[in-house]
Amino acid sequence: MNTNWKAEPIRSSDITPEAVYLNRRQFMKGAVMVAGGVLLAACAPKLAPTPLPTEVKAFTGEHDELGDPLTSYEAVTGYNNYYEFTQDKEGVAELARDFKTRPWTVEVSGLVNKPHTYDIDELLKRFLPEERIYRLRCVEGWSMVIPWRGFPLKKLLSEVEPTSSAKYVHFVSLLDRDQMPGQHSPFFVWPYSEGLRLDEAQHDLTLMGTGLYGKDLLPQNGAPLRAVVPWKYGFKSAKAIVKIELVADQPPTLWSTSAPNEYGFYSNVNPTVPHPRWSQESEIRIGESGRRPTLMFNGYADQVASLYTGMDLRANY
Repeated sequence: MNTNWKAEPIRSSDITPEAVYLNRRQFMKGAVMVAGGVLLAACAPKLAPTPLPTEVKAFTGEHDELGDPLTSYEAVTGYNNYYEFTQDKEGVAELARDFKTRPWTVEVSGLVNKPHTYDIDELLKRFLPEERIYRLRCVEGWSMVIPWRGFPLKKLLSEVEPTSSAKYVHFVSLLDRDQMPGQHSPFFVWPYSEGLRLDEAQHDLTLMGTGLYGKDLLPQNGAPLRAVVPWKYGFKSAKAIVKIELVADQPPTLWSTSAPNEYGFYSNVNPTVPHPRWSQESEIRIGESGRRPTLMFNGYADQVASLYTGMDLRANY
């Protein structure tokens, strides 16, 4: 990979103001409007008066494998990128409050030997959840550390048996304009869709998220089922998934279709590849003061770099 590029200094106008993340009162007032307007990536959580579950106490003081402390439950469930509801990150939780997650089915089909449509509760019983602490890095320049609950996607894929022709996994999210008012936006091709190469999807780090902080997912966090791909920018982690399709060709995705010069198919966290409107060289960890350097593959390089041996990750951004 070419690493000779040097990022331009990040401008304060290119990201959400740092004070928004450091001052809860400002955070609650709705001061967040990310530069760039409509074409910003969709990726994770909002601040709202969500009651703290008792299970949160089990995670108090825990850290990820790099020693970074968890982001607060209040921030994780109260600051959300979820354009299906609204582009206002602090408005998602209220709009999603009555979002219905039952009944819910997930179709797993395409180039597989054993296609199956799972009732969500059947799926949750069949694949026992694991607790994992993953970092989430958004293309807009902020990050969180979240204790997820879920199961490796590779377990589900193993059960349906991909054929030799299957090369990619295509995620399709719910289309429901009555429940998701953001889907009335004419700027995007709905429903939300994302994709991974099959080997990325089968990697042990790739999680089907069913909860966080010891609780079931809330609607604003992608309930009842979302992808969690921690070495990629957050918008790759599709929410409210209703279909997982195995395909032979690289599938179109909402963001690579809407703005291909800004959001590539791979979307690996890479500090050496800038977004056209801002640098990716550093980030704001919500709850911290100052900035921190962005890590290649979001800090998961030891686990995933081998997936991209021989690839130019500046060209395949």
